[in-house]
Amino acid sequence: MLDPQSPTPLYHQLAERLAAAIRAGEFAPGERIPSEPRLATAYGIGRPTVRQALDALVRQGLLSRRRGSGTYVREAPKEIDLFSLDGTSASFRKQGLAIESRLLGQVARRSIADGERHPLAGREVFTLTRLTRSDDTPVLLEELDLDAVLFPGLDRLDLAGKSLSALAAERYFLRPSGGRQSFAIDYLSGERGQRLEVSAETAILRVERLLHFPQREAGFFSRLYCRTDHFVFSQTLGGFNHA
Repeated sequence: MLDPQSPTPLYHQLAERLAAAIRAGEFAPGERIPSEPRLATAYGIGRPTVRQALDALVRQGLLSRRRGSGTYVREAPKEIDLFSLDGTSASFRKQGLAIESRLLGQVARRSIADGERHPLAGREVFTLTRLTRSDDTPVLLEELDLDAVLFPGLDRLDLAGKSLSALAAERYFLRPSGGRQSFAIDYLSGERGQRLEVSAETAILRVERLLHFPQREAGFFSRLYCRTDHFVFSQTLGGFNHA
């Protein structure tokens, strides 16, 4: 039973017990947990207190609710490696996930002004935008700039369904020699938010990636907008992933 004399609220005590049971394997991923009335009876508390506890575990990502069905232990999110010239498409495939990545519009050539705050300022670049969906849900928006000197004729190639890392290695004989990434929480509005199908209040992981090549410093720059409500996005340390 729970301790009503404890300074810890009853809903918090119940949430801790259920979380411990989930981590101990007493409830398997995908398993339905006891209903609110059963939990209320088992612990001698009211249903509103049970609901508070379950709400807390849903926010923590341990449980998920299915309308008309009940509350279930949430499957552990797949981990997607962020560090790859190919964005994260290769990592999705390695996890056995069915994805669809498509270009939004045509590859465009543009000049980045010298005074612009951009790693490729003062150069001609090819710009493209790519959207990745998993289970018909948009999970990743990529805005990519590739140095036009390193990637001549990129705008004349059919890039639909193509791996950018394979294209760089096989057609342009390019492999990154180094790079850096920065991470931030962002909130999207306008076209970006519409493309990822999120509201302006939804927190998004924004990643800015810069890659260097032996032939040219700062040859590739991208901004990635990642929805983290479906996947965990990670980064491999100790080397580069060029899958």
